[in-house]
Amino acid sequence: MRFNLIVFPIILMIYGVFFYVVYLVIKALRKYISDGGSRPETAAVRKSLGETIKTHRLERNMTQEFVAERLGVSRQAVSKWESGASEPSTSNLLALAKLFEISAEELLRGVE
Repeated sequence: MRFNLIVFPIILMIYGVFFYVVYLVIKALRKYISDGGSRPETAAVRKSLGETIKTHRLERNMTQEFVAERLGVSRQAVSKWESGASEPSTSNLLALAKLFEISAEELLRGVE
């Protein structure tokens, strides 16, 4: 009888801890799923890449339209790159570096 009075609360406590851990895992998964599929780190990199492109463009007194014409893309594409809504393809990234007269590595070095 005494044994049951000691073991029962311990077992109850173990079940409580188990269910609390399950609750925390479910809560974390819900937050991850509702995050929209993009990680904050990815958004920060996009934003930084866009800021880097814009900085280099403005240092050379180029307009978005001029850059777009030289690369063969639309002005809206350049705007999306700078705002972080999309990323330039590898070939466009290399073309941007050539247009800015810097290496692609130097262009990407400014990205956080």
